[in-house]
Amino acid sequence: MTLREKKCVPCEGGTMPLTIPAAEALMQEVEGWTLAPDARKISREFSFKNFAEALAFANKIGAIAEEEGHHPDLTVKWGRVGVELSTHAIGGLSENDFILASKIDALV
Repeated sequence: MTLREKKCVPCEGGTMPLTIPAAEALMQEVEGWTLAPDARKISREFSFKNFAEALAFANKIGAIAEEEGHHPDLTVKWGRVGVELSTHAIGGLSENDFILASKIDALV
């Protein structure tokens, strides 16, 4: 099953974040994303023709995030949307972050 086919699982803490090797392995499935050096978050910036397109994309991300129950940090600027994913409850990355990244990639 691909990441895009999976559903995010609620995380209330109590589990360990992904190790650097585990995060690096999942990075192979989310092209264009950047893994932070400490492997606590992944990020990507998307470019658009104008602010309206960027805002519309951010709203699509919001709809997926609500459906999955896993929410990214978004930065909306003229012609750009920055996305950062991390599982705050565990202080690092979980599979949920990669699932959501994959679903966000499907929007473009």
